[in-house]
Amino acid sequence: MKLAVIGGGSTYTPELIDGFCRRRAELPIEQLWLVDPDADRLRPVAGMSQRMFAHAGHPGQIVPTDNLVAAVSDADAVLFQLRIAGQAQRHVDETFPHPCGCIGQETTGAGGFAKALRTVPVVLDIADTVRRLAKPDAWIIDFTNPVGIVTRALLQAGHRAVGLCNVAINFQRTFAELLGVGPDQVRLGHVGMNHLTWERSVWVTEDERTRDALPELLDRHIAELAEEIELPATLIRLAESIPSYYLRYFYAHDVVFEEQQHGPTRAQEVMEVERELLALYADPTQNTKPEALSKRGGAYYSEAAVDLMAALRSPRGSVQVVNVRNDGTLPFLPDDHVIEVPATVSAHGLTTLGVDPVPDDIAGLIAAVAGYERLALDAAVHGGRDRVVRALLAHPLVGQYDKAERLADALIARNKDYLAWAQ
Repeated sequence: MKLAVIGGGSTYTPELIDGFCRRRAELPIEQLWLVDPDADRLRPVAGMSQRMFAHAGHPGQIVPTDNLVAAVSDADAVLFQLRIAGQAQRHVDETFPHPCGCIGQETTGAGGFAKALRTVPVVLDIADTVRRLAKPDAWIIDFTNPVGIVTRALLQAGHRAVGLCNVAINFQRTFAELLGVGPDQVRLGHVGMNHLTWERSVWVTEDERTRDALPELLDRHIAELAEEIELPATLIRLAESIPSYYLRYFYAHDVVFEEQQHGPTRAQEVMEVERELLALYADPTQNTKPEALSKRGGAYYSEAAVDLMAALRSPRGSVQVVNVRNDGTLPFLPDDHVIEVPATVSAHGLTTLGVDPVPDDIAGLIAAVAGYERLALDAAVHGGRDRVVRALLAHPLVGQYDKAERLADALIARNKDYLAWAQ
């Protein structure tokens, strides 16, 4: 099996390597190509990856390269985990909305939109190369944020793609620990769009019986859950579901905005963590995933990614939470919109499962953000200031014309070098 990772110089990559070592029977990787234009990052990451393979007795070859064509040629699968312009531009995304009274964040609001504008054209160009040169049945697995918009861009262009996020697997592990069961005994009633999701049920199988453990979690563990997502327990009870942490940007916008005025941005924190990690990766004696990697974020990334790749190769498959076309699953959204829900994943393809009924308040927020996402993708593909203003005006975290105008000008000015239409 030949696998290519676009953005292979990411400090996340050893997470993937750890998963590949543990699941090599299901994913018999002979060549793992790590593609990255930044040789200073790629060199230590690739060296660390090869040592991890050797330490685990994995026979696969790690091939670091900046040659996209060679990497994806005849590949069985291609994983996207790229970040255009790096953490420095993420810092910009997390700060330029502040003068307009809006939060800065890398996946939602004006900052997430800026990332989408930079990312979608690059991803589509890479995907065209994958379509030409990889195996005809090769999957593109997208872990690149904003995952929902990027995955929809890929599907809209006709690519064989599926999006992946680690929010669901984090909740699965958290719930399993609270309930005293194994993670494989927990199945989520996960519904929404990427970074805009709620757990509407938590199905636990014990002694061949399945029950919804959500009431138990809300009754016995609501304090822990509230602390985990940094939202009030009263809100969780009101919603009768467990929102993802990312709902904090909507449900507690002003609190988050005030927090962001003090201390470093997440980008600055990550840059410091990455300096530490890259130094560890360059150490020739380091051959296992370092503990410091847990500070990078992306917990259970390797489990989620490896589980998905293994399921896509299996005739039987398994149930995974993925980003896929709606196709009627949420009746209040267009069929071609991308949602994040459980689906049966196998070598035969993807089939979404039924979801729990979505109450009006949650459905309304999902529909509003979906409207923004469609306008955001249009702007990312076609460009133009007017499209940028319309998308920002549609976002529930902006929603005012004067703010949308000011944010559009700031966004374009701070991203001009990465937007071909703005040159």
